Amino acid sequence: MKELFMQRCFDLALQGLPYAAPNPIVGAVIVYEDKIIGEGFHQRYGDSHAEVNAVNSVAPENKHLLPHSTLYVSLEPCNIFGNTPPCTHLIIREKIPEVIISYIDHTPGVDGTGIDYLRSKGVKVTTGVLETKGRQISAIRNTFVTKKRPYIILKYAQSLNNIFAPDNDQQLWLSNSFSKRLVHRWRSEIGAILVGTKTAIIDNPQLTNRLYNGPSPLRLAIDRHGQLDDSLFLKDKTQHTLIFTNQQNYRAFPGKLEYIYCPPEASIVDILLSELVKRKISSIMVEGGIQLLKTFIEANLWDEARVFVSNLYIEKGRPAPLLNAQLVSEHNLLNDRLLVFNNEFSKSLNLL
Repeated sequence: MKELFMQRCFDLALQGLPYAAPNPIVGAVIVYEDKIIGEGFHQRYGDSHAEVNAVNSVAPENKHLLPHSTLYVSLEPCNIFGNTPPCTHLIIREKIPEVIISYIDHTPGVDGTGIDYLRSKGVKVTTGVLETKGRQISAIRNTFVTKKRPYIILKYAQSLNNIFAPDNDQQLWLSNSFSKRLVHRWRSEIGAILVGTKTAIIDNPQLTNRLYNGPSPLRLAIDRHGQLDDSLFLKDKTQHTLIFTNQQNYRAFPGKLEYIYCPPEASIVDILLSELVKRKISSIMVEGGIQLLKTFIEANLWDEARVFVSNLYIEKGRPAPLLNAQLVSEHNLLNDRLLVFNNEFSKSLNLL
């Protein structure tokens, strides 16, 4: 039963994407005699945490059951004062006698102290239930606070014979409409999305979520030499967009189109990631082109790769990037295959 209730925590936690960021997505359920009497998730950054929402969801006639119930939570309860008071204090105040946790919150000031505090107050604490899944559910937050950079997802498509793009630099759409809709769902769940100069020019992508419920991510593009024309979708000012460039004296449109100056001798990728950290953006999807993807791969700056393999055979062209990583899951999407690689964790999120 522990695994069943923890899985419910995970299902709840995923509903917090992307609004809880840069806080972790967390789900919590309160169980009395194998029955859920309360549940909640962290819905939006700055608002109540999952544990608070779970307690508040308990019906008035069941409040007296809290001192006899078990709290399941996908991530260690916080033990620090931030935008809200510590959840550990709430657990003690409500006299909840037992807490079951999947994974540790590595946020400085928490990182095991929540568990220690609860135990010091006599609460029975169990950790590591469905730990691998809990680790992945919390990967975006834990990457952000430990590595001081966003969680980086690489996304691209390749032909059946591993061709990424034709030699003539013409636009080539490899994946099917089902895969495209899935990509738009992913866009609704992340903080930012990035393309390089050539991709922006050849494909003229909108980089918005148009095929799924939810918001669009912050759009990012690299344009070292000022090659991106004002007619491109990336410059239409309909979505907040940052362009990283070596050029100076661009006019900015705050909240719509901004230019971030990068000295020619500096690493644009390093500046870009630092800028996202400053803006509290904890996840980014890199959609290409091939040279930009290789830059992240060669620097080992990636956490997860989602690769669509089409059933099309392209006679010749530029080969897709090579990933020196273990394939952790594979999904059939009509005539496409989705391969998921992970650079650290042994399991991936349930992406479908």
